[in-house]
Amino acid sequence: MTDLRVTYDGQANAAYVYFVDPQTRPRVAHMYPCDPIEVDGMINLDFDKDGRLVGIEVLAADTKLPQYLIDAADRLDE
Repeated sequence: MTDLRVTYDGQANAAYVYFVDPQTRPRVAHMYPCDPIEVDGMINLDFDKDGRLVGIEVLAADTKLPQYLIDAADRLDE
C-alpha cells in the first residue's frame, strides 16, 4: 500500500490529502469545490493542468475524517 501524506491545521479544522509527492510542489490548475449539503461540509478537489487529481482539501475535517487519520497527519498548527 502506498503511503499518503495528510496535513491537518487544527485552528482552521482543515485537512489536505496529497495524491502526489508534496515535495514536488504540484501546481493546482483547477479547483473543483464540492459543498454537499447532505454531509454539512466542504471538500475541494485540486487538479493539475493535465486533469490529474493532486489532492483533496477537507474543511470541518474533524467531523468528516476518521480520527486516526487526523492523529497521524502532519500538524500545521504546532
